[in-house]
Amino acid sequence: MTVETTRRAALFAGLGVTGAAGCATTSVAAEYAYGLAPRLTYLNTASLGPTPRSVYERTIAAWREIETNPVRQSYGGGAGALEAEGARQRAAGLFGCDGSELLITRSTTEAMNSIAAGILLERGDRVLTTNHEHHGGEMCWQYLQRKRGVEIDVLRIPLTEHDPAAILNRFDAAITRRTRVISVSHVLTTNGLRMPIAEIAALARARNTLCVVDGAQAIGQIPVDVHELGCHAYAGAGHKWLMGPKGTGFLYVSADAADRIEPMQRQDGPHYVSNSAGMGAVPLVIGLGVAIDEMRARGMSAVEQRILALRERVYRGLASIPRLEVVSPPTGPSASALVAVRLPDDVPARPFQAMLRERHNLVVKRVEDHYFNGIRLSPHIFNTEAEIDFAITTIRNELT
Repeated sequence: MTVETTRRAALFAGLGVTGAAGCATTSVAAEYAYGLAPRLTYLNTASLGPTPRSVYERTIAAWREIETNPVRQSYGGGAGALEAEGARQRAAGLFGCDGSELLITRSTTEAMNSIAAGILLERGDRVLTTNHEHHGGEMCWQYLQRKRGVEIDVLRIPLTEHDPAAILNRFDAAITRRTRVISVSHVLTTNGLRMPIAEIAALARARNTLCVVDGAQAIGQIPVDVHELGCHAYAGAGHKWLMGPKGTGFLYVSADAADRIEPMQRQDGPHYVSNSAGMGAVPLVIGLGVAIDEMRARGMSAVEQRILALRERVYRGLASIPRLEVVSPPTGPSASALVAVRLPDDVPARPFQAMLRERHNLVVKRVEDHYFNGIRLSPHIFNTEAEIDFAITTIRNELT
């Protein structure tokens, strides 16, 4: 590997470069920084982020170390257990909460399931959510609807309504005297809208209602301080924007809601390996700790700035294609890295997405059919301006 290639690979591992003419190529990222397949243009971090080689290699090394003496390494004061516990504490720091308030899970979905199961809801109690929630954030309430007779109220927010005040008014009007939980995403999976979580949480607290947040699309993309947000519970993923090992997530429950939300895993305390949580995937959590360290070293504000710059390039490019309707917020405080577009009716999203992958090695997300007929692009710090331009040109040409 030449000195120049090494330099470019190092840039890729960090925040990338800002000039399109000098940006690293996909093959450099694939071979030296992330493990992506050569010549693959990956614009789907919102589904799963690629794990940097540094994280992957520490995860594999930790697994090898544990297998030298599994019990000694994995329990109590063993090196593996201690390192995993350290990762959990650093995750709490990333969230802006105390270590006693945070559990490590396998995913956002598992965290949401634990939150729902840990709330004593009875027949006739109501959960207020939106029509933009991911399946992983809504099925826990559907389960309680089926098993306990809990009622679900779905607040319908128009796809192109991006005004935080209007959205907050909708929530205010939808809360009833039987509303026990407001369950909402921090960043909507459908169009990337950043929801006014602090205001929704304040509204919930004023009504003595629990505010539960699905943060799958926020952690690692934007700074998140759960104490500042004021929510009672927050679920997040380690394998999306944090680019940690697949099968890692987070569950935050505020100290003042600990008697109202009681996840079974915390019966024996918040530690990752415990009598109530059981044995976990310790190597993955050790790798997660490395991913957290690397993200914090970059600086979440710098990461957010870089991602939003790429996002703006995506937004402008897609908006310039006549046959597409951009449904994501324009530049501003409500925007995130997720940019979604509605495809023409004569261009079904499923085959269009497959064609981009098979013909052009371009990976984007197909929006789930029950939302709308569209695709979603989500760039991260490993992407380059050249990749964005390639994606826009490819999509434009295929729709011409």
